[in-house]
Amino acid sequence: MTNQVTSDSLSVWFAPGLFWFLVALVGAAVFFADGIDALFAAWSLPEYSHGPLIPILSGLLFLRQLKEYPVDPGPKRHRWVGVTVIVASLVLATMGKLSHISDLVAYATILWVGGILLVSFGWETGRHFWPPVLHLVYMLPLPGVIYFKMTTWLQFISSELGVTFLRMLSIPVFLDGNIIDLGVTKLHVAEACSGLRYLFPILSFSYIFAVLYKGPMWHKAVLLISAAPITVFMNSVRIAIAGIIVQYYGLDWLDGFTHFFEGWVIFIACILILFALARIMLFFNTARMSLAEALDLETDGLLAQTGRLRFIQPSHAMILAALLMVGAAVGWQVAVPERGTVAIPRESFAHFPRQLGDWRQEGPPRLLSPGVEQALAADDYRSVTLVRPDGAASVEFFSAWYSDQSQDGVHSPEICLPGGGWEIAWLERSDITEDLNWPRPFMINRAIIQKGESRMMVYYWFEQKGRKIAWDMAAKYWLLMDGIRTGRTDGALVRLTTVIRPDEPDAAADARLMDVLRNALPLLPRFIPEA
Repeated sequence: MTNQVTSDSLSVWFAPGLFWFLVALVGAAVFFADGIDALFAAWSLPEYSHGPLIPILSGLLFLRQLKEYPVDPGPKRHRWVGVTVIVASLVLATMGKLSHISDLVAYATILWVGGILLVSFGWETGRHFWPPVLHLVYMLPLPGVIYFKMTTWLQFISSELGVTFLRMLSIPVFLDGNIIDLGVTKLHVAEACSGLRYLFPILSFSYIFAVLYKGPMWHKAVLLISAAPITVFMNSVRIAIAGIIVQYYGLDWLDGFTHFFEGWVIFIACILILFALARIMLFFNTARMSLAEALDLETDGLLAQTGRLRFIQPSHAMILAALLMVGAAVGWQVAVPERGTVAIPRESFAHFPRQLGDWRQEGPPRLLSPGVEQALAADDYRSVTLVRPDGAASVEFFSAWYSDQSQDGVHSPEICLPGGGWEIAWLERSDITEDLNWPRPFMINRAIIQKGESRMMVYYWFEQKGRKIAWDMAAKYWLLMDGIRTGRTDGALVRLTTVIRPDEPDAAADARLMDVLRNALPLLPRFIPEA
């Protein structure tokens, strides 16, 4: 009798539906391996160290939602919607694998999770599980362009607010860009704003708060969007406390405080503020309930929900999903040759001419500081000052070359310049194709930056396989297209800068940059290959 019971139990657990589900899961693990590797690499960074917790929390959120739907072992309708989503994930992942942009494969993995849930439960039930699937987005690294722009903007707000707190306490402090001068020491961007690394896990927690909270939609919206201002506020408090310690206790105390307060203190404080905010929301909730009831933190019976995997029914859609994943995994290994990034022959910037028309190089090329060079992450760069015999203001020429942009890519000056204390007073994207009589579209960013009474004009653009591109997102798009079609992921940034003297119009600075540009363009293909 015992053997018969055991046999029946095994036959239930190894039902055909569960078998095909596991086949699809194994195939997906192999095909999406690039994206999974990218996740592990991102999770090793402080900003994304919370990543391993996200799938666990999403799984718990899914099991909690599953409790709301009774067991339905019968046939499921509209499974083919899930197959369509799985096909879309395969297309997106293939684009990422061809272009060596593994983050795209990671995004496709989440899309596949949504698709396999729709295949398993059918559209009518599976569509309700979008909250835990969407929550998986918080484990992904942000695209570099978005990450740097967002964090730079938050850093400025955090620094400004922290300095404001110090001034309210009559503590002398000076803010130069993202450098906070406390007199005896300076807090630089990374030091002043490292607390912002907790923004991403706190965003994840605020999302869960919003999903679980039982209340009006506007309550959920407040809880969801509160993560960013809470994190910025706490980091500003951290900056202010650092200033107080320097002012009253000296530098010796600052290092100990920094290590202590950069840890879990900010994170725990932000979570406590989220709980407090949820408690405040209860005053505007017509239903009388406790905070535990409002957040619906009931966890009983979650583990038992995992047993419902045995009710997954075999279907044409599930079998097709499994065969698609196995076919994609095997087909990629067999039919698609291993493609490394294409090596492009080019001359080193060390051979860059010292003379550009009437302009000649003044002194040796400048070397960037180790910290800046590490952040730039370029394979080769050139930074020189060009002067003209007639005494015109000098022009700074800078170019950075990347043999592979698929992981980090070029950092836009829109991010780097403000961090050094320069304010972008004016910026426009200009088409200078006709001005230079260039055979193809030539788009640049033309900007005026200022620091105090000093003003400078800047030209910069992104080089992408012969294209002159002003918009960084367009450069990312062409990086993807070139990677898919040719395997090339190289590119460069070119920047020209000159001082606008007090006694000259902006047009004079514009003319200097254009003169250097005309002389430099015929030479650039040697160092930044176009074909």
